[in-house]
Amino acid sequence: MSINQATSTVNEHESELSERQRQRNNKLTKKIIRETATAITDYNMIEDGDKVMVCLSGGKDSYTLLEVLRTLQKRAPIRFELLAVNLDQKQPGFPAHVLPTYLNSIGVPFHIENQDTYSIVKRVIPEGKTTCSLCSRLRRGILYRVAEEFGCNKIALGHHRDDILATFFLNLFYAAKLKSMPPKLVSDNGKHTVIRPLAYVAESDIIKFAELQNFPIIPCNLCGSQENLKRQEINRMIRQWEKESPKKVWNTYKALANIVPSHLMDRELFDFVNLRPDFQDNPEGDIAFDSEPFPDLEETPTKQQHIVQLIRKSNA
Repeated sequence: MSINQATSTVNEHESELSERQRQRNNKLTKKIIRETATAITDYNMIEDGDKVMVCLSGGKDSYTLLEVLRTLQKRAPIRFELLAVNLDQKQPGFPAHVLPTYLNSIGVPFHIENQDTYSIVKRVIPEGKTTCSLCSRLRRGILYRVAEEFGCNKIALGHHRDDILATFFLNLFYAAKLKSMPPKLVSDNGKHTVIRPLAYVAESDIIKFAELQNFPIIPCNLCGSQENLKRQEINRMIRQWEKESPKKVWNTYKALANIVPSHLMDRELFDFVNLRPDFQDNPEGDIAFDSEPFPDLEETPTKQQHIVQLIRKSNA
């Protein structure tokens, strides 16, 4: 084989690899846009005439949120405005030029709110303690005010599927509550609707998308990097579960939208006190003497279950 033939073969191989990568990137982008559009539709997050304030931190999640909403803004059958808002908390070394430069380059209306919450947090919270709680409360109050000043009736946050699941486990393990982040809720002051359009999107896909888009990521050194946070512990647990059994994690997430109040124990949510037989067939009623069916366990039987099945067959 001549040098020219070898070079041609290498170029063809590289071109083929490049095309495969392009197809994968295109598939990923379509998936994220589709999942975001589905969540927005399912929960009626954005309506005609809305002005949506997109909270932009400089992290991968909020960059992805803004980019996807920009795409949907062009394609949606309704008209809505976007305003990117960043809260500059005056952290030492924060690269204040990054976001304005990026937002100007893509032509998105934006506002940078300058508030020194960093000094407040560092003064109030002892060294080594978790700062997230106070930081988030201060940030939330400021963002509500900014939304009102700019006439934004919707506030979009970049929380994704993994954030919602982790919050559920945090409340379950450390607050004894069945509670998580809803895709849509009314703000504390009752004036705005808070939405999470990325509620159906996995963090792993956002990581790939952010790398593909080459977003100018700004790391959070105030609270996000504190390894002693319980959220970090929960995230490690979820990652481990994903390795052991991906369906375990996915089914837990799906369960948040598949609740049976009559089969829990909340007396405020279901009237157990006045529950009486009504002599009507009820498919959701208790099957006290039956074993509970778990579809996934039936699909992937354990070794012990497999042995039991073989014994039953041999005795038949």
